[in-house]
Order: sequence, then C-alpha cells, then structure tokens
Amino acid sequence: MVLDMQFLEKLAEIEKKYDELTAQLSDPQVLADAARYQKVAKAHAEISEVVEKFRHWKDIEKSIRGAKELLEESSSDSEMKALAHEELTDLEKQREQVEQEIKTLMVPRDPNDDKNIVLEIRAGTGGDEATLFAEEIFRMYSRYAESQRWRVEVLSSSLSGVGGLKEVIAVIEGQKVYSKLKYESGVHRVQRVPETEQQGRIHTSAITVAVLPEADEVEIQIDPKDIRIDTFCSSGPGGQSVNTTYSAVRITHLPSGIVVSCQDEKSQIKNRAKAMRVLRSRLYELKLQEQQKQITEERRSMVGTGDRSEKIRTYNFPQNRLTDHRIGLTIHQLDRIMDGKLDDIIEALITHYQTKKLNGESEAA
Repeated sequence: MVLDMQFLEKLAEIEKKYDELTAQLSDPQVLADAARYQKVAKAHAEISEVVEKFRHWKDIEKSIRGAKELLEESSSDSEMKALAHEELTDLEKQREQVEQEIKTLMVPRDPNDDKNIVLEIRAGTGGDEATLFAEEIFRMYSRYAESQRWRVEVLSSSLSGVGGLKEVIAVIEGQKVYSKLKYESGVHRVQRVPETEQQGRIHTSAITVAVLPEADEVEIQIDPKDIRIDTFCSSGPGGQSVNTTYSAVRITHLPSGIVVSCQDEKSQIKNRAKAMRVLRSRLYELKLQEQQKQITEERRSMVGTGDRSEKIRTYNFPQNRLTDHRIGLTIHQLDRIMDGKLDDIIEALITHYQTKKLNGESEAA
C-alpha cells in the first residue's frame, strides 16, 4: 500500500477541513461578506479534488475488505472463490491507481500556478525563416488559448520584412495559465523546406520562448526614481517610421539594467502601461531567481541563447513530427499541434515534472 498511516492522518485532516469549509459556504454570515465568501470558496475548491479521491479510496478499501471476507467464506466453493479472487485483484489495481493520483495531488503546488503570464517569443538563428516560425508558434499558442477560453493581449511586436515576427510579447489571462504553459520556456527548433528554398533543401531554424508569471503591483513595487522613460516614433519592418508622433515608449530600469519597449498602441499612455506590465513581470522573475538559485539554472538551461543546439523541442514538418527532447515524447500529428491542439504535450509535461517532484520527495524522506 502506497499510503502510510501518517499520510492517511494528513488526508483525514484535509477532509475534516473540507467539511468545515462546506458548512461555512452555507453560513449566512459568510454569504453576507463577499470577500470572505470568495476566500472560503477558493480554499474549498483547492482541496476538493484531494478529498474526492480520498473518499473514493475509502470506498475501495471497504470493498476490498468485503471481497476478502467473501474469499474466506467461499473456501469450499471453487467457482465463488474464483469470482471473489478476480474482484479482489481488480479492486487492488483500482486502489493502487487512486493512491498514485492522491500522491500526485499532494505534491506542493507552485504558488505561481494560478497567475496569468507574459509570453515572449523571439526569432533566433535562421534569419527570415526563424521569424516566420516565430509567427506560427505565436499563432499556435493563441489558438490553444482560445480553446481554453483565455484572453491574449499583444503588448509589443516587431515584424520582419517577410511578414514574420522578430519578437512578440503578449499577456495571456485566464484560469491556471502559468500551470499549463510554464514548461514551454526554451528553444524551439524547426526543420523544413522554406518557401524561398529553390533546391528543396531542409533548413533548421530556432526561436526562443519565455513564459513569465505576471506580477501584481503589490508583489513588485517600482520606485519612479529607478526608471528612465524615453519616447520615440513607432517603426515598422525595416525600421521605417509608421507615425510622426512620439507614442512609442522605452523604459529602462536603472538598478537591474532591464529595458522594455512598447510601440503597438498609438497612445503613449497605453504603451507606457503595457511596458510597465512587462517590466514588472521581468523584475518578478528576477526576484524569484534571487530567492531560488535553482530557478536561475533551470531557466538558463531551458531558454539558452537561441542556438539550434540548445533545443527543448523539434518541429519536423517533412515528417509531420514533433519531438519534446526533455521527456522523449514524439507525436506524428504536427499539423494538429500547429493548430493549437497542445493538450497531449502539456499533460505529458505536467505528469513528468509532477512525478519528478514526487520521486524527489520520496527519496528525501
């Protein structure tokens, strides 16, 4: 049995807390206080799945005891004994599966999992082909976001001369965005024959993807004395000015040296607000890196410089194949993936890293 006595006692405490919260949700005093009700409802929702699985486990345990009793009582009836044995085997398999699910649910949650994200995509090696791939990857994430009923807002973008994206920065807002997309950070490599290739040779290009949890103003407070704000004319592909007003904004955070530019809006005020959102998220990530050295090493290894060799994933168009090199996952439906159907990849990555955390805890114990 995977669940030891100490673990069961912890689950029993969680179930007791769940019952208390359930009672509070129908308490007139809680119902009358919107802020308190929201807090109670959130705490109730956070442990509901664990409690549901624990209660299912207890039902299975009860059925196992019944099957064992039947097995003892039917010692002289070979047919009944065989049926009881078959039922017991099936129940024990169910119990093992539910125990694993409970252990996974009990892995400590990432405090950023419920946050919105700032998504940054940049063309790396490969010239124009890399910018075209960057545009396709951004469209892929946008379509996935649409399927999740998330909201995508472009904060800043820079087009290439062939209609691709040199860079795009966007906020994605919705339920559990970071928890699902946090493993997308890294170098994404593409292998295909570019439209401009006359001899049909396969080219390899790369882009970088960074997924940053969006920071709230309360979490990251920026002193006005620590920033320098410059304004300039917005520019299009090739650097030509697209308007004559100084609506584009560049914000430099002096202590860290972080520079953020935004020029998508015609309003300087709107561009400034968007740039501040990006700056706040980058400073929040910097704060996390300072608190946990492990995060710095992990992100450096995942994102790298955009060189073709520093890849987490390869998109091979001639073979309609996607390979995630971190978990050894290969999917021969690249066309579906590029259309935003990312569930198989995202679920596999979440399962892989949750299992690693779980094993790490077990080894430590």
